[in-house]
Amino acid sequence: MRGSQGRIRPLTVHHLNQLLLVCSLVLLVAVAAVRISSRSGLPSLLVYLGIGVAMGQDGVGGIHFDNAELTQVIGYAALVVILAEGGLGTKWKEIEPVMPAATALALAGVAVSVGVTATGAHYLIGLEWRQALIIGAVVSSTDAAAVFSVLRKIPLPTRVKGTLEAESGFNDAPVVILVVSLSTAGPVDPWYVLLGVILLELAIGAAIGLAVGWLGSLGLRHVALPASGLYPIAVMAIAVVAYAAGALAHGSGFLAVYLAAMVMGNARLPHWPATRGFADGLGWMAQIGMFVLLGLLVTPHELGDDIVPALVIGLVLTMVARPLSVVFCLTPFRVPWQEQALMSWAGLRGAVPIILATIPMVEGVEASRRIFNIVFILVVVYTLVQGPTLPWLGRKLRLGDGSEAADLGIESAPLERLRGHLLSVAIPEGSKMHGVEVAELRLPHGAAVTLIVREKESFVPLPTTVLQRGDELLVIATDPVRDAAESRLRAVGRGGKLASWLGTDGASR
Repeated sequence: MRGSQGRIRPLTVHHLNQLLLVCSLVLLVAVAAVRISSRSGLPSLLVYLGIGVAMGQDGVGGIHFDNAELTQVIGYAALVVILAEGGLGTKWKEIEPVMPAATALALAGVAVSVGVTATGAHYLIGLEWRQALIIGAVVSSTDAAAVFSVLRKIPLPTRVKGTLEAESGFNDAPVVILVVSLSTAGPVDPWYVLLGVILLELAIGAAIGLAVGWLGSLGLRHVALPASGLYPIAVMAIAVVAYAAGALAHGSGFLAVYLAAMVMGNARLPHWPATRGFADGLGWMAQIGMFVLLGLLVTPHELGDDIVPALVIGLVLTMVARPLSVVFCLTPFRVPWQEQALMSWAGLRGAVPIILATIPMVEGVEASRRIFNIVFILVVVYTLVQGPTLPWLGRKLRLGDGSEAADLGIESAPLERLRGHLLSVAIPEGSKMHGVEVAELRLPHGAAVTLIVREKESFVPLPTTVLQRGDELLVIATDPVRDAAESRLRAVGRGGKLASWLGTDGASR
């Protein structure tokens, strides 16, 4: 705030109290709105954007906010947290078979989408080529937050979910590089951008992300921290280190943070459920703050002239560019047409394109405010259409898959002085461990089930004790057999008592 002499007045305790009250009320409203969005199938971003618009200068709040640079900075920070949370929840077993297809979608698919969308924006709307290419690049990135929040509630085949989640985690990086390159002043050499910028930055980011993730996992698995609450903090700090190191090395920080988080998410870290819960909460906080701020930045009364252009460009993107990119990238991998059809429709956009639309505003690109308005309208309208219809389309294409056994929830706490580990195993609904006797677990020598908690009562099991869904098991394992014990437990959870000895079917999170 500025005084009468133009000096900036410091934030007082009174102002802090007002700020905390407003922020906490917004958070409470946003949390309550999650229930509405989960029932309707809409990504929660629309609710949060609506809160921001309602607080803005055309809404009841009357707050005037037009700082695109601050929005971009906060959006980048929020995207780091969202990508970290998404990477921690990505199961390597699900995406390993589809990595080539997901990578093709994130690179070649983006190129096809940018070209087709930009062509439509130029010839149908009359935008200059540079503006058309910027819009094509901005809207070609599927949004990680939207994809993660919607797909994880839909019973789809593992290959489809793995491809879409990996694509949404990977394609942010090349799109950010492309938008920045197109928004900077001067002529753009496409071959230099492709080979000298995008591929080099992706390679640097991937190398740093994998290295940081591996070193972080190694350290966390061999160092017993004094409090379990320190593990989630350490994991998120390592993920942010990957982003910062990648960005400072002139690589893709977004790819680095996603890969680092994915490595740690599949490394069987101690106190894993607590870490996932902490990351999930931070992810929600980041989404709420980012979307509300983006809603504040938009000026609704300026959107009228851009509604038709946004609908036309969105139609080209959704009905032509996205299907062409999916067919072009996935046909060589012999993906069935039903899965291609669903993945064409599941290219959800969200806050990422809106954040990217602030880059031309910060760089001073001509008509950058119009670009932002078009992107905002496109994202809102087509999210309203695509999000709720995904489950229906999955059922129509007969892609619903409810046959897979639910994975076990296993939390590991290191017992440093005893050179062992305490595994807490929760048997969920649908787990094939239901009905298996303790002796039939066939845990390796050095591991044993020491306690079972069932319906709020605990008891020491016998070899003939039959496990039931809802049970919580405490398993003690010596350090040398800790990994083998967890692998066996997950294998039985997926395959039942007949699971192969020390099978790896349960190695994913």
